[in-house]
Amino acid sequence: MRIFDGNAHSSTTPFELNGGGRFVLSRKDFVPAYVRTFENGILQERAEEAIKSLRSCRVCPRDCEIDRFNNKIGVCKSGRLARVASAFPHFGEEDCLRGWNGSGTIFFSWCNLRCVFCQNFETSQFGEGAEVSASELAQIMLDLQDTGCHNINFVTPEHVVPQILEALVIAVERGLRLPLVYNTSAYDSIESIQWMDGVVDVYMPDFKLWDAEHCRKYLVASNYAEAARKVIAAMHAQVGELIVDGNGLALRGVLVRHLVMPGLLGDTRQIMHWIAQNISPDTYVNMMDQYYPAHKAETEPRFTEINRGITADEFCGALQLARNAGLWRFDTRWRPVIPHGAPVWLPRMRAHRAACVKAS
Repeated sequence: MRIFDGNAHSSTTPFELNGGGRFVLSRKDFVPAYVRTFENGILQERAEEAIKSLRSCRVCPRDCEIDRFNNKIGVCKSGRLARVASAFPHFGEEDCLRGWNGSGTIFFSWCNLRCVFCQNFETSQFGEGAEVSASELAQIMLDLQDTGCHNINFVTPEHVVPQILEALVIAVERGLRLPLVYNTSAYDSIESIQWMDGVVDVYMPDFKLWDAEHCRKYLVASNYAEAARKVIAAMHAQVGELIVDGNGLALRGVLVRHLVMPGLLGDTRQIMHWIAQNISPDTYVNMMDQYYPAHKAETEPRFTEINRGITADEFCGALQLARNAGLWRFDTRWRPVIPHGAPVWLPRMRAHRAACVKAS
């Protein structure tokens, strides 16, 4: 069922999002990147090349080099086919993605990271979901488009880039025309991001941690930050700063997420400084305050230091660190929605987040 917002087209888009018109593109001038890539025959070539690469997989920085094409299993626990946990219009994403009809999220099972605090560990670590063929994955995209979603949002796609490309060829042939969102932990390989050049419209990497020891302990990937820096730079080189249409819906560019974690503001400082200095001070950033201890962070004594939520001071401090670095385009909730005809707001920012933003 479609979900409409009667005020969608009259809502005032925040200055941080549209830059007073600087970061706006007319919808009529927008064509999804993958459409032209398909028309030039490049998408088909990329898909074929990527699928062949599964015979000695280096799709992510783990470089397992196992034969996933014949269902040998490496760190990500995925074989020849992608596994999908769920697909639906998501109203919890950023307003520039969810709009009034939702972001068309496809949550892939398994993951190439082992985050001890993962809040979706049933999907990422236990692999809940079902394997889908390329044709079935393409149909999921088309069903989300038919539902009225504003984009197709691939969640945790790092380890299934070949399968996405394979399915996308079919989906484009059948009429897919929505912007593509690549929603990643940023633990991708440069090769995968190069395959996505001219395919992805919006990159949404989550830059988690900076310190190598923190990455080793909490993500089980000591080279995480190094990999994230490389791929986020490559993403920005492809699509630039985030731009939206006249209704504040994301069309193209990079949106960086950062989950503020308890006791780890040193990592936040480094990440924000790096983004401002090496990517762009105009980078659109979502400083996320919804950390809570889950998975091993909640159950294992060796992670006691992160077995708590963040404080108001920590979140305010993180936001100030980002501002001090020179960043200014911060995500906020601003769009009302009307699901099934009843006017409501999606859950607002926590009280300490709102207070922090107001005080600044």
